[in-house]
Amino acid sequence: MALILNEEQQMLRESAKSFIEESSPVSAHRERRDRGDEWSPELWQGMAEMGWAGMTIPEAYGGLEFGYVGAGLVMEECGRVLAPSPLLSSAFVCGSLITSLGSDEQKETLLPAIASGETILALAISETDRFDPTAMTLNAQADGDGFMLNGSKRHVLDGQIAGTFIVAANSADEVGKTSLFIVASDAPGIAIEATRNADNRLVSSIQFDGVRVAPENLLGAPGAALPALERALDIGAVLSAAELSGVAQEAFERTLEYLKERKQFGVPVGSFQALQHRAAQLFCELELCKSVILKAEQAIDEDSPERSRLASLAKAKTAKTARLAVNEAVQMFAGIGMTDEFDIGFFMKRAAAACQEFGDYYYHADRFALLGGY
Repeated sequence: MALILNEEQQMLRESAKSFIEESSPVSAHRERRDRGDEWSPELWQGMAEMGWAGMTIPEAYGGLEFGYVGAGLVMEECGRVLAPSPLLSSAFVCGSLITSLGSDEQKETLLPAIASGETILALAISETDRFDPTAMTLNAQADGDGFMLNGSKRHVLDGQIAGTFIVAANSADEVGKTSLFIVASDAPGIAIEATRNADNRLVSSIQFDGVRVAPENLLGAPGAALPALERALDIGAVLSAAELSGVAQEAFERTLEYLKERKQFGVPVGSFQALQHRAAQLFCELELCKSVILKAEQAIDEDSPERSRLASLAKAKTAKTARLAVNEAVQMFAGIGMTDEFDIGFFMKRAAAACQEFGDYYYHADRFALLGGY
């Protein structure tokens, strides 16, 4: 498939850009930071009314079924203005798991609520400081006709605002088997502790101490969740890369404007050849990121066998480029780039956090190599 957007996708990009710039400019991010608010329920409701929460959910359950290319366009525009929301974790990642594995009753209950923004879900999978879905020790022990969960999860995106968790656990009697469970966030035995990242967003550590799960809250068959989980994590990686692309692109464009305005020795600093070379190199890197992200999104929509490899390529490439983009931005803004008075530092902080979500450069570069046979 050609690496270009069709007319509907271009219209989506334009409407997303218009809505998000009006509803959540970067100045709103500063205001949220100063108030200590990590997200805006009003903004989330606006996103849901725009149909974004149902972007990838089947039409039969109240969604738009627009595909992950469309979801990536929305995430890119959110990255440009640093807009916080549970869109990635709830609508796209958890929504994909419910769609893939859910029973008819689970789909009818959860998918319309996700699409409307009424229900927020969070995926609880990581247990270590660095993203590694294979390093899992939380166990699901058979308990009568249900299950008992014991263990902990870390760095759960939107865990503090989610009403429901999808919890990944090892099947205690089946080594190497992974099961997923739908668990209410206020279930007995759950303790949640939130930590604020440098970008002002919260992530949660969750302790599960004898949490009982009814059999109807098992998602899919016992011990058979891994293929759907891998797909959901690929979706998370690609759409996280799309958001990072927006962060990096906005930082780059703001830097270009500054280079044209700031004068030294009586001329704009953008006329200096050394800075032009750095800007030109970064422009090329950003264009490469856009192409590989679009290819990875198309692979998800087409269920391509290259999906996982392209997902890791997209996240690794974009994480590395985004870090370069925000570092160059702060350097080219010079001393004022280090001050809180200017917004450019917000992009560096968001990039630092987003690079870690669903796997950083090192995780995905290694995975890309392994999937390629190295």
